[in-house]
Order: sequence, then structure tokens, then C-alpha cells
Amino acid sequence: MKGILGRKIGMTEKFTKDGKIIPVTVVAVDPNVIMQIKTTEKDGYNAVQIGITDKKESRATKAEMGHAKNANTAPKRFLKEIKVSNPENYTVGNTITADIFEVGEKVDVTGTSKGKGFQGVIKRHGQSRGPETHGSRYHRRPGSMGTMRPMRVMPGKKLAGHMGNETITIQNLTIVEVDTNLDYILVSGNIPGAKNSVVLIKESVKTGNKETFELVSYETEADEIVEETNVESTEAAEEQTQIEEVKEETTEEVEEPKEETASVEESK
Repeated sequence: MKGILGRKIGMTEKFTKDGKIIPVTVVAVDPNVIMQIKTTEKDGYNAVQIGITDKKESRATKAEMGHAKNANTAPKRFLKEIKVSNPENYTVGNTITADIFEVGEKVDVTGTSKGKGFQGVIKRHGQSRGPETHGSRYHRRPGSMGTMRPMRVMPGKKLAGHMGNETITIQNLTIVEVDTNLDYILVSGNIPGAKNSVVLIKESVKTGNKETFELVSYETEADEIVEETNVESTEAAEEQTQIEEVKEETTEEVEEPKEETASVEESK
């Protein structure tokens, strides 16, 4: 399994040449540093630990400093382990970039959902409210607590409480675009988390099928527009030059009679 850490930037959309619109989430992917490699012989399982976002040394512990020193890098704020089947292909201190994924691949994206604070059962669990008139005195309450035996609230009862701020994984999303120059990945659909929150993109566990599509490219069209503009500007410059030449010839013809008049006056 392969994966990479990134930051959710926001959402936009892409167009395919057959006229479809694909809503995408932009994930900024800085190079992930391999901090540690775990093997079955030493740790009991095969995994690679990656890290992003440097942390100030004044805010890092001695253990974090020593851990980062082994990878010849600065301490990292965010660390994540990814299980792999071939740990021998990785080297501590190397980096993983966005080109680890290809366009059309299926991935699972894990993030932390937005926190909503303390909410009631209507917003948190979608329950219905009670009557609001005739003295019902039951409007947005959670309902019966289970008054029959065993005379206590049973585990799993849906009640008011902290909503959001949970680890959520969205499965079977598609990689729409990968840019290694600007270090970003476009993932189809929405992913959990607020803007600038850290997300984990990893290989899908349910399907390995790829999607094939062709996006509209604006670079070629822009080049054609620039060429047309250059041609038009060249033609306009030639016309302007011809007009200036005609003006100069007209001015010379007008100035010649004045010279003749001046010579006649001198003879007088």
C-alpha cells in the first residue's frame, strides 16, 4: 500500500472533453520525509513512517530531535505510519512526492471532520422534534431513556454530546490530476476536514480499477489566442507604417510650392 500526507486547500471543478464536470478537492502535497522504516523482524510488521511540516527545535523534545536526526532532517509536526509490503524499497531520509499516484487511480482519503461543539439529538442524530403547542413541554428532547428493566440507560443510546472532530475516511475517490511542479493533487469529490487540515491519501483497499478520462486543456487554446493576437498586432503595425509613409509624402508635396513662392519674392 502506498500513501502520502497533504493539506486540504479547497474545492474547484474540472471539465472533460466529453462535456462532464468533475468537482475536485485540491490537496497541497509537500515532499514527505521517510522518518522510520519498520520491519517484521524488528517490529512485528512492515510499515513506513512519513512526516511533514517542520517543527521548531525549541518546541521539540529530545526524543523527537533524536528521531529526526536519524533521518537527517528537522523534527516534524505530523507523523503517520503506512503499511507496506516491501520496506526494503524505502530508505530513511528520502522523500515521497506527488508522482507516487497516477491520474485515474482509486484512493481512500482520511481526515478529521469539522468540530461542531455540543449539539442536541435533532442536529446530531437527525431525530424529530415533538409538538410545540398545547402544553406538550416536549420540543427537542432526546426521548425515552428506557425506564423498564434494567432501569438504566443502555449503552449506545443516542443522546446529546460532542459532534464532529472525528476521523473519517472517504473511499473510492479518483485522482483527477497530479502536478509535481506546483506540488498538488486533485481528488474527485469532497474530503473531510477544514481548509489547511492534514489529510492522508492512500491506495484504495476495495478496488484497483482505474478511470479513464481526458480533461480540457486551456494551454493550447491560450497559445492559439496569443498567436492570433500577435498576427493582428503585426497587421495593425504594418497599416500604421503605411499611413505614416503616406502622410510624409503628402507633407513633402505641400511644402514644394512654398519654396517656389519664396524664390519669386526674392527675385522681386
